[in-house]
Amino acid sequence: MVTNESDVFELGGEDEIHRLGYGAMRITGEGIIGEPDDPENAREVLRRAVDIGVDFIDTADSYGPGVSERLLREALLSDPEYRDEVLVATKGGLLRNKGGDWLPNGDPDYLRDAALSSLDRLGVDEIDLYQFHRPDPDTPFEDSVTAIAELQDEGQIRHVGVSNVTAEQLDEAREITDIVTVQNEYNLGNREDEAVLEACEEHGIGFIPWFPLGAGDLGDKEEVLEEIADAHDATRYQIGLAWLLEHSDVMLPIPGTSSIEHLEENVAASGIDLTDEEYERLSA
Repeated sequence: MVTNESDVFELGGEDEIHRLGYGAMRITGEGIIGEPDDPENAREVLRRAVDIGVDFIDTADSYGPGVSERLLREALLSDPEYRDEVLVATKGGLLRNKGGDWLPNGDPDYLRDAALSSLDRLGVDEIDLYQFHRPDPDTPFEDSVTAIAELQDEGQIRHVGVSNVTAEQLDEAREITDIVTVQNEYNLGNREDEAVLEACEEHGIGFIPWFPLGAGDLGDKEEVLEEIADAHDATRYQIGLAWLLEHSDVMLPIPGTSSIEHLEENVAASGIDLTDEEYERLSA
């Protein structure tokens, strides 16, 4: 259970969340397409996450597509017992075709329709956090972010975030509206976006690392991970998450799983305290 009250982050200086959240991509069908084999298990995973202290869940309209958002509504957002206990983030601007390709679409009209569709699937009047999923090379980045900012002005969106951006694009987005989160790939084995993380730290922006466990591939740190995991009677994935939380105060990992057992293991990582030596060995 998440119990360390100092391990929290204020989203936009307003909404306090625990820094270790849950990514709801894996509750869909195989390949992130279609329904899961056991929809009730998916709903149980979501409810269990909140029961053990997770209060920040990330999804996207392209997960399913639409399946993850709908399951979130069914499991949590339509239930008053859970709705007020969780902040849900979703994303728009990345299409998924039947072949499994991810196709960016930053057209302002499309983004408006996508956000309204997400509102409907989630069953809410206002999206807690709406993130532009990926810059579209065929649409000016400024136009895409402006469209989302307009939805915020209209009360459809509470907070705005961006994803898969450079530090320069983050600066451009911040000139248009308040950006409270950035979601880029980042983990122990892939730190290519360190400059973006540093910009987030400078401006108090939450940094959501997708693939926080590198899909099991954490680079050349395998041996030291195993040693430190053994010392803490933990898994190497738990140590990878503990390192992320230690690495930056704005880090908001969202490990995803369709297993309650793995969910509980991931959440338990927030209680692991790395020694200075262990942190330095992993960071080297």
